[in-house]
Amino acid sequence: MKTNKSFTKRMRVTRTGKILARKPGQDHFNAKERGRTKGVKKRGVEIVMSNQLKRRFLGGNAMKKAKPEVKEAA
Repeated sequence: MKTNKSFTKRMRVTRTGKILARKPGQDHFNAKERGRTKGVKKRGVEIVMSNQLKRRFLGGNAMKKAKPEVKEAA
C-alpha cells in the first residue's frame, strides 16, 4: 500500500517512535493572543496511533524509526 503523502507531511516521527503533529485550527485569528499563547499553539502534540494505522498512513519510515522493545532476561 502506498504512503499517504499529505498526511505524512504533517507528521514528524521522533527517534523513539513517537508521532508529533500540530493541533488543527491554530493558525488564524492570533492577533489578539498573548505571546505565550501563540508559542503554545506552535508546539507539537503527541498523537497515539496503532501500529496498523502507522503502517497504513506513514509507511515504512515510521516503523523503521521506532525502537524495538528490548526485554531483559531476569
